[in-house]
Amino acid sequence: MMTSTLLHETLKDNFGFEKFRPNQEKIISSILTGKDALAIMPTGGGKSICFQLPALLFPGITIVISPLIALMKDQVDSLKANGIEACYINSSQSSGEQQEHIENILNQKIKLVYVAPESLSYLENTFNQVTVSLIAIDEAHCISSWGHDFRPAYTNLGYLKKRFPTTPILALTATADKATREDISNQLNLLNPVISISSFDRKNLSLEVRPALDRVKQIIDFIAQKPNECGIIYCLSRKTTEELAEKLQKTGVNAKAYHAGLDNNTRAKTQDEFINDDCQVVCATIAFGMGIDKSNVRWVIHYNLPKNIEGYYQEIGRAGRDGLPSETVLFESYGDVIQLQKFASQGLNSEVQLSKLERMKQYADAVSCRRKILLSYFGEIVTENCGNCDVCKNPPAFFDGTILAQKALSAIIRLKESEALPVIVDFLRGSKNAHILENQYHNLKTYGVGTDVSWYDWNQYIIQLINQGYCEIAFHLKNQIKLTPLAHEVLFNGEKVQLTTIQKEIAEKATAKESRAAKPKKDSLFEILRTIRYEISKKDKVPAYVIFSDAVLREIETHRPMSEEELIAIDGVGKAKLEKYGTIFITAVTDFHKTKALQQKKVSSTYKETFAMFQSGLSVEVIAEQRNLGLGTIMSHIAKLYEDGAAIDLYQFVSAEDVEKIAKAKITLESPTALKPYFDHFEEQISYDKIRLSLSILSRKVLH
Repeated sequence: MMTSTLLHETLKDNFGFEKFRPNQEKIISSILTGKDALAIMPTGGGKSICFQLPALLFPGITIVISPLIALMKDQVDSLKANGIEACYINSSQSSGEQQEHIENILNQKIKLVYVAPESLSYLENTFNQVTVSLIAIDEAHCISSWGHDFRPAYTNLGYLKKRFPTTPILALTATADKATREDISNQLNLLNPVISISSFDRKNLSLEVRPALDRVKQIIDFIAQKPNECGIIYCLSRKTTEELAEKLQKTGVNAKAYHAGLDNNTRAKTQDEFINDDCQVVCATIAFGMGIDKSNVRWVIHYNLPKNIEGYYQEIGRAGRDGLPSETVLFESYGDVIQLQKFASQGLNSEVQLSKLERMKQYADAVSCRRKILLSYFGEIVTENCGNCDVCKNPPAFFDGTILAQKALSAIIRLKESEALPVIVDFLRGSKNAHILENQYHNLKTYGVGTDVSWYDWNQYIIQLINQGYCEIAFHLKNQIKLTPLAHEVLFNGEKVQLTTIQKEIAEKATAKESRAAKPKKDSLFEILRTIRYEISKKDKVPAYVIFSDAVLREIETHRPMSEEELIAIDGVGKAKLEKYGTIFITAVTDFHKTKALQQKKVSSTYKETFAMFQSGLSVEVIAEQRNLGLGTIMSHIAKLYEDGAAIDLYQFVSAEDVEKIAKAKITLESPTALKPYFDHFEEQISYDKIRLSLSILSRKVLH
C-alpha cells in the first residue's frame, strides 16, 4: 500500500505541486490498489495527474488512450518538461518515428505511451512483450451511445478488460450524467469501479451575459485592455469567424479564423500559433479547442448563443485552466435564438435539441446567480450565490411594466398573432413603412400607442414577455408571435407584470469600464518572466505554458525567489524544471530586484529634493521652474509625500468640497486606478492635480 507521504513526495518532485486537487488522491489510491475507476472531473480539474502519477510508481508502462493528436502532443511535451519519459504513437508520425518509440517501449525507457483507439491493434504485439500496469481512457464519454461526441473506435475498447484482466482501467471524462456514467462502465466492462465525481464549480471563471448591442465594438474594447492575454471567440458560422478576425486584425489584434471549411494545413498552423502564444485571438466555430491543453487562455467570448449548456460549459472551461481568474462573456440576441430554433427543429432528435436550447436561453435570460443555474444543470446544488457573475455583481432592477405589457399584448392581438417581433415593434412605434401601409395596419386600434418608447427598448421588453411566458415564438410559422393563456390574465384579470431595466445601459457601462481599466505594465516582473518563458519556448520548441503556467509566474512575481530553495518552494516547480530553468528565472528575479531598488533610490532622492524646497517656502510653481519639471510632476511628488506621512497641508491646493465630490465619484466609478475617469466624470471641470491630491487625502484617511 502506497502511503500518502509517498504520493505527495512524488507529486512535488515530478510535477511541482504541494497538494492534490479535490478527488485526485482518492482516485490515485484506488488505482494503485488495482481497482478500476471512473473519474468525472471538469475541464481544468486535473484529470491527467490521476494516471500520470501512478504511472511513475507502477513497474510497467501506462497506456493512455486519447482521441486527439493535439492533446497527446501537449501532454507528452509537459511530461518531458518534468523529466518524465513518455511518447505518443499516431498517424501523424513516420514509420521510422513509430519504430523508434516501439523500441524504447520494449527497452523499458518509456513510462507512458499515448495512442489513439484506432492504433491499438497496430501495437498489440508490442504490448504482448511488456508489463501493462495501467490503462487510462481519456474522453471516455466517446464510448457511450448516450455521450455527446460518439466515436466508433471507442466502442471496441470493451475488449481491453478481457485482454488485460488484472490491469486496472481508469476512465476519465469532463461531463457525464448518470446514464452516461453507467453506459461507460458497462461498455468498458469495468469491475465494481470506484466512481469519483468532482465539483463542476470553476470559481475562477467570471460569468457574464451581454445584449448583442454593437458586439464587435464591445469585443474590440474588451481585447484592447488585454494586450498580452490570449482568448477564444466562438461564433455560430464560418463566415462570422472570418469577418470578425478581419475586423480585429484591422485594429492591430493578432487574430485568426478557424473552422472546418479551411484546409488542414491552415487549421493546424492556426492551432499551433495559438498554443505557442504566437497568435493572441482565435475566432472559431465550436470545433476549436478540443484536446488543447493550453493553460493560459485568459478569456472566452461567445459571439452567438450556444445551442446547449453542455457545449457552453465545455467551451468556457477552456479558459483559466491554471486556476487564475479568467473571464467569460456571452452575447445574446433575438436573431441567434430564431436561427438556433430553426436548426434544432430541422435536425435529428429535434424535441430534445429544442429543449436543451430553451435551457440555454433561460440561462442567458436569468435574473438570479448564473453559477447556481449551471451547477444545478449538472446535478450539483449550491445554496450560496457565487458573487462572480454579472447578476450577482449587478442585480437587475425591476419595475411595474404592466402598462407596457398590455400595450404589447394588445398589439399582437390587433395583428391577429400573424407577425414577427420587428413588425410588432414598428406597429407600436407608429412606423409608416411599406409593410405597415400595405397591410393597412396604420388603421388599426392601438397603432402607435408606444411612440414614447424607443425601438430598441420595445424589442427588449417583448423579449422579456416571451421569456416570462406571456407570448411565444412560432418559429415554424415565420417566427410569428403568439399569445399564451398567461396573456389573458394580464389583459383582462389585472395580473401585474414585472420587467427589468433595459440592459443596454449595462453593456455600455461594461464597455466604459473596460476603456478605463489599467493596462498591464510592460516592465512588471510578470511581463519580464513571460518574455523569458516565450524565448525559452521558441528555443525548446514547446508551448510556453509547458515551461511554467501563468499561475507559477504569478507566484514567482509575488514571492520573488532568489535561490533554488526558494524557487522549488513555489507550487508548480519540480526538480526537473528547477534543474532546467532555475538559474535563468532566479537571475531574472534578482536583476529585477536590483533595478527596482535603484529606481526607488532615485525616486526617493527626487522626492526629498522637492520636499526640501517646499519646506524652504518655495511655491510649487517656482519648484517646477527651478527643477525644470512639469507642474503636474511636482504636484504628484507633493501627493506621494503626503501619502507617505509628510506634514503637508493639501487643503491649500484643493477645497474640502472638491474632496467630497471626488469621494462620491470614487464610489460611483468603482475606484478606478487612473485619473482620467474622474476627469471625464466631472466633464473636465476639476483639474487632474485636484483629483490627484483629493485621492491622496482620501487614501491617508483610509490608512488612518
